[in-house]
Amino acid sequence: MNRRDALLGLAAIAAPSFAQTPRVKLVRIGVLSAETLSGDAIRLEAVRAGLRDLGYVEGKSLVIESRWAAGKYDQLPRLAGELVRSNVDVIVTFGTKATVGAKQATATVPIVMASSGDIIAMGIVGSLARPGGNVTGSTNVGVELGSKRLELLRELMPRASRVAYLSNRRNPAFSPNLKAIEKTARVLKLEVQPFEVEDPTELASIFSQIAKQRIDALILQDETSFTVNAKVIAALAVTNRWMSVGNKNYAESGGLLGYGPDIRALDRRAAYFVDKILTGTKPSDLPIEQPTKYELVINLKTAKAIGGAIPQELLLRADNVIR
Repeated sequence: MNRRDALLGLAAIAAPSFAQTPRVKLVRIGVLSAETLSGDAIRLEAVRAGLRDLGYVEGKSLVIESRWAAGKYDQLPRLAGELVRSNVDVIVTFGTKATVGAKQATATVPIVMASSGDIIAMGIVGSLARPGGNVTGSTNVGVELGSKRLELLRELMPRASRVAYLSNRRNPAFSPNLKAIEKTARVLKLEVQPFEVEDPTELASIFSQIAKQRIDALILQDETSFTVNAKVIAALAVTNRWMSVGNKNYAESGGLLGYGPDIRALDRRAAYFVDKILTGTKPSDLPIEQPTKYELVINLKTAKAIGGAIPQELLLRADNVIR
C-alpha cells in the first residue's frame, strides 16, 4: 500500500458515514471543458461526487449543464456564452483554456476553476489571496512544476544534454511555463527544444520529428489533451526508449515518471467552492487554493521496457512505485 492509499484509508475511517441533508432549492451548474465528455468523464464524476457529499441531488436539487469543445479551443467563449444564457448559477471549468474562455464570456456569473494553470502569470486574477472579480477555485500548476520535472530528469540522466518539451502553444500557460523551464535548463546545462502539438492526431508524426533530433529525454507540458492521450504518448516514448516525465496520470498510464498534485482531488474540491458561492459567498472573497502535496510516481515496468535504471534514492522518495 502506498502512502496516498494509507491516507485515503484513514480519511475514510474518520469521515462520517452519512451525507449532508439534501438541498431543496434547485440550482444549475455549468461545466466547461476544452476536451470531450469521454476524455473528462472521470473529472466530471469527481465534481458530482463532491456535490453529492454536500447534499446536492442531481435531478432534484441540482441540474448540470455541460459544454465540451472537443479540442476546438476557439469555441470555448461561445460555449461559455451558451451556459450563461441558460441561466446557470456557477460555471465550473476544467483546465486553463476553459477558464480563459469562460472569463471572456462573462464578468458576472461566478467561475470555479476545478484546476487551472498559472492564472496570475496569465492575468486571470491579480492575487491568489484576493482574486477579485468572478473567478475562484484551484490552480494546480505554477511555473515551477515544469522546472521540478526537469530536475527529476537530470537526476535520472546526469549526462543528458537535449530534452524535448512536448507542448501546445495554444495553451495560455505555454509561454510562462516555457520561460521557467528554459531558465532551469540553463542552470542544469540542458538544451530544451519545444515540439508543438495542437491536435492529438499529430502525435505520431511529431514523435518522428523528435526522433530525428537525437534527444535524450522527454518532458510534457500540463495540457488536458496530453492527459487524455497519456497512454498513446507513453507508448510512443517507450517505443523510442526515452526517459520521460509528465503528471501523475502520465506515469499511471505507462509513462516513466509522474510528478504533480492529485487532479481528481482538486476536481472534487471544486464542489466546496460551488457550495460556498451558492450559499452567499462572493467568488472575489474566496481565496484561490493551491495543492499542498505533490506526489512522485515511478513506473518500474516502463523503466525495464526502455532499459533505464532508476536511482535507489529516487525510488525511496516516490509516493507510488508501479511494479
